[in-house]
Amino acid sequence: MSKIKESILEFLRRESYRPMSAEELAKAFQIDRKQIGEFFSIIDEMEEEGLIFKTSKEKYGLPEKMNLVIGKLQGHQKGFGFVIPDDEKLMDVFIPAENINGAMHNDRVVARIIKAATPTKTAEGEIIKILKRANTRVVGTFEKNSYFGFVIPDDKRIYQDIFISKSNFNGAKDGDKVIAEVTKWPEKRRNPEGRIIEVLGNKNKPGIDILSIIKKYNLPEEFPKEIEEYANAIPDEIPEKEIKRRRDLRDLKIVTIDGEDAKDLDDAVSIERLPDGKFKLGVHIADVTYYVKEKSPLDKEALKRGTSVYLVDRVIPMLPKKLSNGVCSLNPRVDRLTLSCVMTIDQNGKVVDYEIFESVIKTCERMTYTDVTKILRDNDPDLIKRYDYLYEDFKAMEELCNILNRKRMQRGALDFDFEECKIILDEKGKPVEVKPYERDIANRIIEEFMIVCNETIAEHMFWANIPFVYRIHEDPDYEKIMHFNEFVHNLGYKVKFAKDIHPKMLQEVLESAKGKKEQPIVDMLLLRSLKQARYSPECSGHFGLASKYYCHFTSPIRRYPDLIIHRIIKEYLKGKIDEKRIEKLKAIVEKAAKQSSDMERLADEAERETEDLKKAEYMAERIGEIYTGIISSVTHFGMFVELSNTIEGLVHINSMTDDYYLFDENLYALIGEETRKIYRLGDEVKVKVHRVDIESRNIDFVLVEE
Repeated sequence: MSKIKESILEFLRRESYRPMSAEELAKAFQIDRKQIGEFFSIIDEMEEEGLIFKTSKEKYGLPEKMNLVIGKLQGHQKGFGFVIPDDEKLMDVFIPAENINGAMHNDRVVARIIKAATPTKTAEGEIIKILKRANTRVVGTFEKNSYFGFVIPDDKRIYQDIFISKSNFNGAKDGDKVIAEVTKWPEKRRNPEGRIIEVLGNKNKPGIDILSIIKKYNLPEEFPKEIEEYANAIPDEIPEKEIKRRRDLRDLKIVTIDGEDAKDLDDAVSIERLPDGKFKLGVHIADVTYYVKEKSPLDKEALKRGTSVYLVDRVIPMLPKKLSNGVCSLNPRVDRLTLSCVMTIDQNGKVVDYEIFESVIKTCERMTYTDVTKILRDNDPDLIKRYDYLYEDFKAMEELCNILNRKRMQRGALDFDFEECKIILDEKGKPVEVKPYERDIANRIIEEFMIVCNETIAEHMFWANIPFVYRIHEDPDYEKIMHFNEFVHNLGYKVKFAKDIHPKMLQEVLESAKGKKEQPIVDMLLLRSLKQARYSPECSGHFGLASKYYCHFTSPIRRYPDLIIHRIIKEYLKGKIDEKRIEKLKAIVEKAAKQSSDMERLADEAERETEDLKKAEYMAERIGEIYTGIISSVTHFGMFVELSNTIEGLVHINSMTDDYYLFDENLYALIGEETRKIYRLGDEVKVKVHRVDIESRNIDFVLVEE
């Protein structure tokens, strides 16, 4: 934020301040006539950003002093919504449908509080101003009659259909997936209006479902032609001059360990047992910044994308294939440029020495998680023979992984044991199998090595006092943790709480629940009680990892923060950062941290939605089949049951006809009025697949009596 904006905010925060007009503020700040236009522009900008609020009498004040909340509206298909405040310390504000006043899901709004929060109820408000519209384009299904049509949004949180007059059909047919541009915003009791700007195809045509999600999140389908041409012009060969300039590690035994289908290999590892019992761990990361120069077209495109997006049937990469699968990817037995962090680690997991330098490597094998796990866990004789020259290295990696994990657990890191899912599709994009994705020893080796490397880099740059992008995870809200505590207390777990919450306290609960039927629920509820990790120029620590210093250094092919910090590290190693550059970097890292956090959220949502879609399609073929699952969530309208294949469905309270069930929010349970039968979180139940709505991704189960 600029210094002038800070000064204006400071002035408005004074206790003696009474709302003033722009002219009065200019006078108070002694702005001369030449600069008054610029000053008024800054005031307008601050109003647009929601930093200050202009009253109907054209006077300015701080929203928080005027009983106002600035934030994003989260819509609901029933017409009401919640304002999620910009200020994370504030609680969400409930907006009844009659007070939405033409705002739509994700709009940035100003809400006035009309009913203050109570211990049992959230605050209630009304939207008095829309600062920024989010949905200029809406993806949905077109329904028409002879004279007009409607686009029914795919995103059910946009609860109003968009009216389309006949002249704006633009060739769309009934049942087509389309993109509509909003031409008139909704008002009280009046739908938004729009025109069709793109027809994606009939909603039942293969591939249209995922394409609709890509369009909904405005994800780029391909790279602009000039970016592809720029990337393709990059030579495959590394100039000899560049190799000579770097430390040559090509004779070292270095391997990549990834999933079978990974094509962007950006991290490789090497290990050596030292005579004194210590380990020398090398983490070698693709030097993407050698190819992606600051402010180049590639750099601008990568910042815009922020991250690669891993959808269920495709990857939308941050960088063109020439780089992501080609010159940057640490493919086996070819020379590659890297940035290496080589750490000496003792038997207690302490990094006693380290070095960060530019290098050139040649990986000797492209290992998969499956094969390394078979070697270490199953003692597979064929694989051990095939990779005999690496066998001792893998054993050393396993030993060091366990040492590092033990150290992390001792300091209180939270180790969630969530089962991610793997969805197998046929050539037409139809799901043929949904199963949990196993996190075995090989995955854990890479996980621990990347964490210790990220911590080492972050601490090094923190003490260098250079602007940097950190990965932070702030301490959770006390109220949310108390709520979690109440729940686990009812399950028989005791949490030792102090006023300052330390992850160690919560880790003890996770440890106690390990292997028990309620473990997935305890994990899930704790995760929901925590804040989301994000990128920040401030190094405020990572709560979940119980780490003081943390950053993302290890995936520059697919994450922009890693790429930008590589650039900063290399500049710092070469001694090229002066005061002028520091000032420039401050602005660069602030922008990159915000953009990367926003794009990460968007990618997560899109990835989750493609998974939910394919899970619904999979279960639609299995109506009437019976499964055993665990109650993963209980609400006043029913309970969600998660199956062993990670698919979740709802048992609606109306389908539980053997009794009248009441929701007990303290026990997170449904209790039968007559029978006193209890269904609570973590209970195992048998269910039958009753109904699936692919459009809304809803799966309904009914209970099957034993």
